[in-house]
Amino acid sequence: MAFSFGGLGFEAPTRTAAELLLGERARALEARARAEGLLPCAWERGVVRLRLRSEALTAGEIAALARAPALRLARPSSGTDGLATLDGSREALERLAREEPVFSRLLAAHEAFATPPSSPLFMGVLNVTPDSFSDGGHFLEPKAALERGLALVRAGARILDVGGESTRPGAAAVPTEIELERVLPVIGPLAAATDAPISIDTSKAEVAAASIARGARLVNDVSAGRNDPELLGVVARTGTGIVLMHMRGTPPEMQRSPAYVDVVREVVVFLRERAARCLEAGIDPGRIAIDPGIGFGKRLEDNLALLRALPELRSLGLPIVLGASRKSFLGALSGTERPADRHAETLGATAIGAALGADIHRVHDPESVIRVLAVARGLRGLPG
Repeated sequence: MAFSFGGLGFEAPTRTAAELLLGERARALEARARAEGLLPCAWERGVVRLRLRSEALTAGEIAALARAPALRLARPSSGTDGLATLDGSREALERLAREEPVFSRLLAAHEAFATPPSSPLFMGVLNVTPDSFSDGGHFLEPKAALERGLALVRAGARILDVGGESTRPGAAAVPTEIELERVLPVIGPLAAATDAPISIDTSKAEVAAASIARGARLVNDVSAGRNDPELLGVVARTGTGIVLMHMRGTPPEMQRSPAYVDVVREVVVFLRERAARCLEAGIDPGRIAIDPGIGFGKRLEDNLALLRALPELRSLGLPIVLGASRKSFLGALSGTERPADRHAETLGATAIGAALGADIHRVHDPESVIRVLAVARGLRGLPG
């Protein structure tokens, strides 16, 4: 089934496959890929490398694994993250999948992980705010915003992400009426002037509904539907796409003292749960994408760990959105203080992200990123 994120094409799971990857038993298993030592990601379809919660397997399922010599289940040792490891051949796992439903879930996680990403798409950032971290105030006037949006499309952006509320660290919340005043005069003219899907970057159901009525086809929610319980219903009723992002805390305080026991595991479990909530709300699985939330309630080491672990996120079977452009963690690595000066750093992080499986790249300057990714994918032997 084609993933219909604003009408742009991806291969996506069927509802049956989505339920295998995102349903209750899948959440209990925590079946996901193992990314250790896979830089850049190998995408070996015939070789299984999975992690799972071993206590979720029944005695009969463990016995079935023991009868398959081409598969090895290693129980977690003390001091580890509590997940077992499953290694072996895909052929053996496929045979087991015909016998026991649990192995169908594990096979689905492996297939999602082992399938190389399609040609990347680029989401151009268009902030119509006075206080965004990189370009606040530059495009606050509707005319300037329209010109900038069309320039992003000419530069290669396939999606335009319009935001009327800054979510930078420390940013204060914006009332609904002000957010509407900022985004609606921009979304309508943009939708009329370009075929590129418009994404509304909001956590408010009212803003999402009004933006969709003006022509937006996607919702990019940094709260993954938690901020406003009505938002998932709006997405389901209108048939739009949604990006679910992980954020620890809220923008005003998320960077004060973020802490994780295992950031990769916590983010994967969170995104699996939120995607399952979307299915329960009636959202088609082909309209869901996930975002690990680089810079949103994360320390430097957390951001780096999540970038390295993008292959693990692929085991959820959903397209991955990566927003590393100009982020502060890049400045922490390079010493570049001004966000607008972190162009080279953005190119490096985006190329690595693409090599590890990100599908959609949220960027401020798409033209040079497109060229860099064309080279990176060519070196990997991937199309386009």
